[in-house]
Amino acid sequence: MVQWNSLLIVFLVLFIAGALFRGFLTYLNVRHLRQHGHSVPDVFQGEIDEVTLARMSDYTADTSRFGAIEHFIDDAITLIILLSGFLPFLAGLILSWKLNVILTGLIFFGTLALMSSVLDIPFSLYSNFAIEKKYGFSTITLKLWLADLIKSLLISTVLLGILLSAMFALIHYAEHSWWFWVWLVFSGFQMLMVWLYPVLIAPLFNKYEPVQNEALQEAIISLMAKVGLKTEGVFQVDAGKRSTHTNAYFTGLGKTKRIVLYDTLLTSHSSDEILSVLAHEAGHWKKKHIMKQLVFTEAASLGVFYLIYLLMDWPLIYRTFGFEEKLPYVGLLLIAALFGTVSFFLTPLGAMVMRKFEREADDYCLNLIGTAAPMVDALKRLAKDNLSNLHPHPFYAWFYYSHPPLAERIASLQRAEDKKAS
Repeated sequence: MVQWNSLLIVFLVLFIAGALFRGFLTYLNVRHLRQHGHSVPDVFQGEIDEVTLARMSDYTADTSRFGAIEHFIDDAITLIILLSGFLPFLAGLILSWKLNVILTGLIFFGTLALMSSVLDIPFSLYSNFAIEKKYGFSTITLKLWLADLIKSLLISTVLLGILLSAMFALIHYAEHSWWFWVWLVFSGFQMLMVWLYPVLIAPLFNKYEPVQNEALQEAIISLMAKVGLKTEGVFQVDAGKRSTHTNAYFTGLGKTKRIVLYDTLLTSHSSDEILSVLAHEAGHWKKKHIMKQLVFTEAASLGVFYLIYLLMDWPLIYRTFGFEEKLPYVGLLLIAALFGTVSFFLTPLGAMVMRKFEREADDYCLNLIGTAAPMVDALKRLAKDNLSNLHPHPFYAWFYYSHPPLAERIASLQRAEDKKAS
């Protein structure tokens, strides 16, 4: 069983404080929406009517409450697993089978991952077939949902199995330097996934084909050439068979990009709006936002792996959660739980940086296109089509939002264009 000590008390205080604070933020956001969600922001006048605004408020409230319930249950299950003695029981059972250290670690993590996937099924079903269906977003069938689930489990099992096997082997055989070699493997795995996902993994779930609108394709290639980007291809994906939500993204490293447009985006947005969205994405590349994020991620992960290395031999961590001996794979899990509890409170730091990047990309889009009108139109349509929250609580947005709130973002674009014209 767990051992009550200062480490456990600090962990529980931070864990419970994080859970309560997350719930408070949701309550604050929903209450703010109920108080102010009846008025259309100035920048959306003429675009959003009262009926649509009411559906936006209801959708935000429903998804927020559901998310809060899901988080509460996840937190409760996490505490039960950590404090009930289940982990020592599971580890002891697997150890009794006398397997090698790599296979033992894989079974330990695999059991927990399978439990997590099974527990997530009811939430995914309710989200897709109740809330998303209610508001007209979900188009997925139960057959397709099951196929996605099975494919995702198989792919994640193979990929994570390979990654974890390499990590456990390095921890076992490179006792004092494994943190550095694991970091190299982790970084290489990330880079490999950037290449593998669009080429091998994504096509297992969706059909990708060249954009059928040749004029739009030529306009996109021309736009990318202006900023020094080569296109590996401009594709449309049949995302509409799962949801009516819209999106567009780049993949690829360096100056060569694969551009993917959701079919839902192509049917709901004009060519000028789509070009403005891609100009915004090009702004991220031109401003080196992706490279900055990559460098930060790699530097941070190196520091994290070294810190894990230092903590891995700390007996108190194992004793606190009921373990009598040091087991590396258990140490990884327990340290991850500790880090996850602390990292929640660092969320605003990353959000602030991302919002800065988004503003810079918007400015770049304005300068590249020459006018803010198509980007403003695209944002308004995205807000309307996706039933976005037009009235987030300022503190909630500051804590979580990776993009500036929509009304603020549109107003900023319009001010920038007025300033440019004067």
